[in-house]
Amino acid sequence: MLDHIDSPNDLRQLAPSDLLPLADELRHFIINTLATHPGHLASSLGTVELTLALHYVFNTPDDKLIWDVGHQSYAHKIITGRRDRFDTIRTYGGLSGFPRPSESPYDAFGTGHSSTSISAALGMATASKLQGNTTRQHIAIIGDGALTGGEAFEALNAAGDSKANILVVLNDNGISIDKAVGGLDRYLTRLTASTHYNRLKDEVWARLSGVRPGTRTHNRSRSLIQRLTFTAKTALLGGSNLFESLGIRYFGPIDGHDIAQMVEMLTKLRSLPGPKLLHVITIKGKGLDSAERNPVVYHAPGRYDAITGRQISHQADGQPPRYQDVFGQTIVELAKANNRIVGITPAMPTGCSLNIMMAEMPDRAFDVGIAEPHAVTFAAGLAAQGMVPFCNIYSSFAQRAFDQVIHDVALQQLPVVLCLDRAGIVGDDGPTHHGVFDIAALRPVPNLTIAAPMNEHELRNMMFTAQLPDAGPWVIRYPRGCGVLPDWHNEMSPLAIGRGRQLADGTDVAILSIGHSGNDALEAAKRLMSELQISAAVFDMRFVKPLDEQLLDTIAAANYRAIVTVEDGVKAGGFGSSVLEYFESHHHDRLPRFAILGVGDAFVPHGPVARLKHDCGYDADDIVSTITKLLNAR
Repeated sequence: MLDHIDSPNDLRQLAPSDLLPLADELRHFIINTLATHPGHLASSLGTVELTLALHYVFNTPDDKLIWDVGHQSYAHKIITGRRDRFDTIRTYGGLSGFPRPSESPYDAFGTGHSSTSISAALGMATASKLQGNTTRQHIAIIGDGALTGGEAFEALNAAGDSKANILVVLNDNGISIDKAVGGLDRYLTRLTASTHYNRLKDEVWARLSGVRPGTRTHNRSRSLIQRLTFTAKTALLGGSNLFESLGIRYFGPIDGHDIAQMVEMLTKLRSLPGPKLLHVITIKGKGLDSAERNPVVYHAPGRYDAITGRQISHQADGQPPRYQDVFGQTIVELAKANNRIVGITPAMPTGCSLNIMMAEMPDRAFDVGIAEPHAVTFAAGLAAQGMVPFCNIYSSFAQRAFDQVIHDVALQQLPVVLCLDRAGIVGDDGPTHHGVFDIAALRPVPNLTIAAPMNEHELRNMMFTAQLPDAGPWVIRYPRGCGVLPDWHNEMSPLAIGRGRQLADGTDVAILSIGHSGNDALEAAKRLMSELQISAAVFDMRFVKPLDEQLLDTIAAANYRAIVTVEDGVKAGGFGSSVLEYFESHHHDRLPRFAILGVGDAFVPHGPVARLKHDCGYDADDIVSTITKLLNAR
């Protein structure tokens, strides 16, 4: 049946009884494809029936579906004309792992980060109203813990006051990427567990459904029933319903895998004006036993056996550890020696390996939900009372907390250690997740120390130095994936803040690097000598801020024929810019040929890290070719 679904129009030709077997077929198609073409598995398995019901009831793409978080949208991609290309998901030149308007008219809004869908849907609904379109529907599907994000609450507050024609579908599976946390999760559980209220609600709406819509009797009945159900919710749930209090009509919870019930409910809600919220209960990983049992691991499990669900590991013995695991082990080691250290993550304990500390020191490690601004200010509050918080946020997600870094940390010079995981090019997740803007964004902020490790030993030494007394606010950025040192567990020692180091001697050119890119710089220097007899000195600057001006003076005095900087971030305003600014200010009279290698003025697509670095022009090959061109230029 799935082979004949090329668009939602085909779907709408089916009888309602055909939807359940189609859901089973669609779910198995996702399981079988992702087994050998890795992607976000558990989230999309949980939304199969919901996806079919939404497209069956609503007139997409004229009606707008906004998926939040976007990684729950794989079933949506398959039934909107992309089935034949689904095996290219998250591959170079293939389908994006997230909704992308340039990819399909059915992708109404690009969503790679969480908690944005309600704001976007409200904006679209307001635009439709201003343009005179009173029939278009605007549906935000928010799930995987995204309702814990502050922007979602801001949007709900505005939506309740707007009277806009918007439907929020809350895909409640009790999981973000890790288990959902916080008071909101307990509140939703209370709503879910109230069988008395749900039975009353069903009876009330059954009565209303027998009255012809639009009549005076219908309008009076609906008004009365709204008041009665609100009173019932208040009595049965022990307090007013949060969503109803904001002016958003609440329906549910309903079984998100009962496709007939969802079609019926969505059909009713389609004709009701104003802001509405449908609470849907789903199982993350539905249909694959191993994913249902362990949705955290199977959020993005890599390759696995499609029948058993068993993961297929390709990690070789003796391979260097992932940077995130070095962080996770090191913070525990430091915390055992320093009882002022605490760890914080916004909903990514497994992704950043803070789960190691949470297991060993549960009272000193905090998952605050998908709430990056809160995470940073929470850390600032801890620091203001003498603690040393390590706040670990993915670089691309930390963009959301820029104001808090300035206002709550740097301005007050509080000793918060902001660890930016996934800094630089991250690979298959693509432009919403590449952590390439952090250096340029944070470099102008006073009082910050900004450092980047070239390897695992450097990461440990930076973490050790950042927790020492009077260290002030720190930023440590490191990449996704493995480091370079299988023997990574060094004896930690303090670094001189703002001091770089020379890694290789050379007389012709100087290569200045920051962070993991120093490994490419060393490789390029070896090739320059062996292949072209060009002698290249390599300097690992370690710190973006403060820059090692003494070392830069030494480099300027050496009269190199060319200087090249290399960074895993944007060139505009980044590390290379800071070096060039210093040379222009202090050594403009003898500045040699100069090139900045990094990410240019464009968003980087998804694909293998090595390929994307080469496309951006800053891998070892690019360093060699750039230096060759500089030296040969007239």
